Amino acid sequence: MIELIKKIEEEKIIVIVRGVKKENLIPLATAMYNGGIKLLELTYSANGSISDEETAENIRLLSKHFAGKMDIGAGTVLTEKQVELTKKAGGKFIISPDTYDKVIKKTKELGLVSMPGALTPSEIQSAHRAGADFIKLFPIDNLGVSYLKAVKAPLSHIKFLAVGGVDENNMSAYLKAGVCGFGIGSNIVKKDLIEKGDFDAITELAKKYVSIVKNS
Repeated sequence: MIELIKKIEEEKIIVIVRGVKKENLIPLATAMYNGGIKLLELTYSANGSISDEETAENIRLLSKHFAGKMDIGAGTVLTEKQVELTKKAGGKFIISPDTYDKVIKKTKELGLVSMPGALTPSEIQSAHRAGADFIKLFPIDNLGVSYLKAVKAPLSHIKFLAVGGVDENNMSAYLKAGVCGFGIGSNIVKKDLIEKGDFDAITELAKKYVSIVKNS
């Protein structure tokens, strides 16, 4: 787990994959890996349109295929059951949109890296007290870099990830303000490119974002 925490701090980009058909998962993940992405989050379906078991099976598929190359985790994790399914499927980290102490504690109990979502200082510190390894500052896009700076000043012990509206135009500013990394979804995982089978274009997008991180 300590090694994965270091890897997240070094790589800085976790790509969020939501609503992608099973047959496109390996080609998509391969395209991102070829572009330098080493961390991928596959989200659970909060509205139940895809069963938790099906999502866990997709996590298992990617975890097995990319073993030793790319670390796979779960996103939109809202329940302890989803944490357990992720662990059994070979997932390495748990990301949530909210701060729920039972999910955080189950994540740590099972030896996974915990990245719950929080926004206010009280939520952030509550998640940290519960054992979170990183805090996913979410949704950050409407508040921006100035908000990150404001909360980081008194909470300098927290490792923050910026998620929501992160793109090539604001990544450097967030890094300078002290984030440890990012969750990036549709700016890399473009559904129109996937539907056309243009995975080379996704590789190029991934390269662009990785380059920003490496050169900032």
